[in-house]
Parts: sequence; structure tokens; C-alpha cells
Amino acid sequence: MTRDIILLDGGMGQELVHRTDDKPTPLWSTHVMSKYPGLVGQVHTDYFDAGATIATTNTYAIHRDRLVGTELENDFEALMKTALKEATDVKRDGTQIAGAIGPLIASYRPDIHPDHDTAVPLYAEVAELLKASVDLIICETVASVSHAQSVLAGAMTAGKPVWMAFTLNDQDGTILRSGEPLADVIDVCGDAAALLANCSAPEALDAAMPILAQSGKPFGGYANAFTMITKDFLGAKPTVDALEERKDMGPDAYAAHVMNWVAQGATIVGGCCEVGPKHIQTIADKLREAGHRIV
Repeated sequence: MTRDIILLDGGMGQELVHRTDDKPTPLWSTHVMSKYPGLVGQVHTDYFDAGATIATTNTYAIHRDRLVGTELENDFEALMKTALKEATDVKRDGTQIAGAIGPLIASYRPDIHPDHDTAVPLYAEVAELLKASVDLIICETVASVSHAQSVLAGAMTAGKPVWMAFTLNDQDGTILRSGEPLADVIDVCGDAAALLANCSAPEALDAAMPILAQSGKPFGGYANAFTMITKDFLGAKPTVDALEERKDMGPDAYAAHVMNWVAQGATIVGGCCEVGPKHIQTIADKLREAGHRIV
């Protein structure tokens, strides 16, 4: 069946690492905007050139709690402004800007996510800064039911469509990294405009698609190409050099997974960490070969 498919971009942080010779820091994708002005915009441009129709802003890690104790502690608003400008300056006709909201404190750590009353206003503050520059908000790497409830509540205050993207157990795509069933988090996301899975093994997303489809909302996913999320990366102030790129997940192999998601009804697809412009180009080619229209 021929369908309209939204093609997201690929990973930002890892792509920035590959384009510089610097050693990654816990806030590398944030630091890079001041050290290499325009580099984030070039990555957005390369994804558009590859066929992506959405640029995801480099705002994933811009949270006040992540900046505490660093030289960027007082630059919260300025960093948000810079990241948004890097995306909007290269936006093209027919494309959209998705404002990214990553997890508070750390990724993949539902055990340390703040309680609801603490988290909602922090997420709402980010959403407020995003709303004037973006077409939609995408809440990324949501690892638990409580995380989903608080980030969705905060993001909804901006009055923009909100997409939810859940991170899954890499060995079992039917459950979140918290161990809770994926079906349970879908039940609390009635206000979301679309449901996705992200930053998990492609094989986990294969298993998640039938569950996401049951929501009745537009759904899809964008996986990473890491071998696994290591214990070192789950520690305090992690850096991406604790993670290893998969050697078996080149553009063709990754695109095969994406086409499987599309065959299961997904209409929003793309890539996360270690999925670059060549991967997105291959996906675009295969979507067109299959008769789908990229929108």
C-alpha cells in the first residue's frame, strides 16, 4: 500500500562527534554550538539534503539540571536560542522543525527521574522557549510511565502538537527501560499527537510497532545503532565514548528495519544515535522505490 511517510532526520550528537577531533564531554552536543558555530546547522542541512522532512532541534540536553556545575550553568536561555536558530536558519519550504525535549537529569535512568510535581514545570519551561520556533514538540527517550506523564503535561502547555518517543529494553521491545509494559505508557498518552519508539536497538523497535499501532494514532520510530547501552554510560556524567557503534547496522541494514516498520503501518520514521545522513538517504531511496511519498 502506498502511503505518505514523514521522514525524520538522524542522530545529532554522534554526528557532531564524528565531524570534530575533540573528545566528547557530558554536554558535548551543547558545547559544540559555541565552539563550532554553524556546525549544527550544517548537520541539519545534510539531513534535509538526504531527504528528511523534519529537523529535530539540538535541544535534547538543554535542561537547567544538566548545566549545573558546568561553565554553561548560566547559559540556559542563550543555548536554547542558539539551537533553535541553527535549525530555523536552514529550514526549507515543505519541512518542519521539531523541538526536542530530552529527559531531565540523564537518559535511560527512570530510577532518578524527578517526581511529577518537580518535573512538570521544568519541562514546561523548555516547551515555552521552544514554541515560537517549532512546528511540533517531540519528547524523546521517555523511559517510564511517570516520565511520560510529566513530560507530556509540561510539553502540552506550549499549545503545539506533541509527539512522544519511548526508549525500550533492547532485548525486549514490548517493555520500556523501566521494565513497565509499553502498552501501559500508551494508555497515559491520550493527548499526544503521535507515538514513537526511539534510541533503542532496531530489533526492539520491530517488536514495538504492533503495540504502537494499537493506539490508533500516527506511529513509528527511530532507532540507534549502538551495540548496547553500557553500565559505564549509565553512571554519573556519562560520555558517548562509553558506547560502541554497531558494525552490522550500515545504511542498507538499518533501512531494512525501517521498511519493516513501514510495512507494519508506521508513517513516521528516521534515525537516532549513530544513524547519519547516508542512512537517511538510503531510507528515502527505499521509500520511493516502494511507491511511498515522503511528506
